[in-house]
Amino acid sequence: MTETPARPRRQSSRGARIAYGVVGVVGELLITLGVLLFGFLVWQLWWTDVQGNRAQAEVVRELVRETPPAPTAGATDSVKIAEPRHDAPPVLEEQSHATTFATMQVPRWDGEPERPISEGTDRATVLDVLGVGHYEGTAMPGDVGNFAVAGHRTTYAKPFNRVAELKKGDPVVVRTSTLDGSAGTDTWYVYRVVSTQIVAPTDVQVIAPVPNEPDEQPTKRMMTMTTCHPMFSARERYIVHLELDYWAPVSSGTPAELVGSTTAKGR
Repeated sequence: MTETPARPRRQSSRGARIAYGVVGVVGELLITLGVLLFGFLVWQLWWTDVQGNRAQAEVVRELVRETPPAPTAGATDSVKIAEPRHDAPPVLEEQSHATTFATMQVPRWDGEPERPISEGTDRATVLDVLGVGHYEGTAMPGDVGNFAVAGHRTTYAKPFNRVAELKKGDPVVVRTSTLDGSAGTDTWYVYRVVSTQIVAPTDVQVIAPVPNEPDEQPTKRMMTMTTCHPMFSARERYIVHLELDYWAPVSSGTPAELVGSTTAKGR
């Protein structure tokens, strides 16, 4: 007598094929999702840096600026050193939104390029495309009060990527530019780090005229740098407070901090 094959076994085989098919489709979707995620990370963490560095370098090149003078005849140094001044410096008026009016260099960050500073701190028109942004309403470079700036720590050329390397006494050199095409208006401002702190994003008193003391009247010429903390997160803010050490006209030479002097790396 011929036995009839058990029907449940055929159903079981059919169910297994369906299950394998579903697993295969899900696997392909996960692989595709992984490729897309990897591509996004490459774009976000690498390509935005490439584009940002190119764009910011072009912004710096396009600035109308004086050329520091060559050394006097018989000088042994290759660059003329600017004489520090401690009287009241010239101060630019606050500029219109997204106007690039200055640059900054940090000797501690050896190998990092000169970064442009532009008015405003929104991402779309300043931080993502122009580099460092100036908090509107805070002091301008060299003025009494708090010259406060922001910059990305990761992505978009990450101008403040190495902010945690700064130590007390380190110089940060800001250079304002000739905005109207006239000569004799470019100025160096050499600030030095006095303190650092980590705060919540809501702690806006760090950019007050007197940092962390919003009810006090300013008497010093301060600078504050702000960026996200920790790396790859916006949970907190890393803050660096600085105080003006000296200023000098660009027409008088270049700050020693930018030409390899013993003070260039801080104390």
